[in-house]
Amino acid sequence: MSAYQPSLLRKEREAAAKRASVKATLTAVISTIVVLGVLAFIIRNSPGWPRVQESFLDGPYFLESLPRVAQGLWLNLRVMIIAAICIAILGSLVAVARTTTSPVLAPVRLIATVYTDIFRGLPLIIVMLGLGLGIPALRISWLPSSVIFFGGMALVLTYSAYVAEVLRAGIEAVNPTQRMAARALGLSQWQTLRFVVAPQALRKVTPALLNDLVSLQKDSGLISILGAIDAVRAAGIMTAKAFNFTPYVVAGLLFMMLTIPMTRVTDAIARRIDKRSDIGIPI
Repeated sequence: MSAYQPSLLRKEREAAAKRASVKATLTAVISTIVVLGVLAFIIRNSPGWPRVQESFLDGPYFLESLPRVAQGLWLNLRVMIIAAICIAILGSLVAVARTTTSPVLAPVRLIATVYTDIFRGLPLIIVMLGLGLGIPALRISWLPSSVIFFGGMALVLTYSAYVAEVLRAGIEAVNPTQRMAARALGLSQWQTLRFVVAPQALRKVTPALLNDLVSLQKDSGLISILGAIDAVRAAGIMTAKAFNFTPYVVAGLLFMMLTIPMTRVTDAIARRIDKRSDIGIPI
């Protein structure tokens, strides 16, 4: 049996598609280079550019600030990781409480609803200041006095409310017939949630959850307002030392090195989910 050979027409179409793809890529590269070149020329020839370069793009001070700001970023990463774990746990519990239909658990559902309404309505910075400055002022002996602890708590309480709503939306997006089929097979309410509903819900809301993780990584810098020496505070100290704002540029670049890859991963997962939905594959 002879091997499959594509027809001449198919070969011509594939070659034409390849040529069009190469042409589009070259056009995009050339146009990007031209636009960036024009922007660079305009910026470098602007009247205030030397002053901007001196204040924000000082090369030697960039290198001097980098180690201290990077050391502060390590604190941001630790806060983000620990907070993300706590948020996943608390957000899941609140989401389950919000979706329960049992009359016995009505008070729990009410508490979960009030919690999400309050912490979604409050600006994060107010929660941060209230916990980080207000609670230590009470001088309660059994509470820790670390501003990092209270800053992390503010992140957990605020972001758990948002994550809970995302998870609740995912749970409610699962077709009710899935629950009915699971119960008909003899699964309990908890088993239905664990083995049938939760896996589908998580796949549906994964991009939204990853977006929240990106936001959490950036908002971890707010602990600097409580006095913690993170990347933002370290940049502020270095800025005050020489009255040069290059350390803030260093901090911004370090944050971007973390957030941009996470954003690209989120976009890739979202495209994969959309593609599976378009061809009829269950998400």
